[in-house]
Amino acid sequence: MLVLAAATGALCIALTIAAAVFDIRVTLFSTGSMSPTIPAGAAAVARGIPASEVRVGDVVTVERAGKLPITHRVTSVVAVPDGDPEARRITMRGDANVVEDPFPYDVECVRIVMFSVPGIAPLIAGVGTPPVMAGVTGAATVLVVAIFWPRRDRGDRSRRRRPRGRA
Repeated sequence: MLVLAAATGALCIALTIAAAVFDIRVTLFSTGSMSPTIPAGAAAVARGIPASEVRVGDVVTVERAGKLPITHRVTSVVAVPDGDPEARRITMRGDANVVEDPFPYDVECVRIVMFSVPGIAPLIAGVGTPPVMAGVTGAATVLVVAIFWPRRDRGDRSRRRRPRGRA
């Protein structure tokens, strides 16, 4: 049990470091605007890239000031007039939508979707709920107490001297 807990902890640390180093994020989809490619209830893994690397057909997530990020397929990419040479103006459309998004997005960086897993978003979202967090906290507490609880030396019985003359 202790080895499993240690391995799980090491895996979590490694994944956290990899996510930070490679700018990898998980996006949960609550709408079907990208169906059937990425249906509602899916989770997508995306990594940050400069806008200059975006190509038509890429599925990207862009940040919007004061609003939730949006993930759609890129339909056009042009340089931003009189802007940063790395910035791009992109237009996007969800695979399930018949028209493009109402406004283009001027971006310097985006997150490009690497892959998605359908149906897993509710499970991931559920991890942060109070009942689950209470369960995880309780399990961690039990594990720590079990590890550090004082025990009798298991070797006591084998080291005990037997009286002489008895078998």
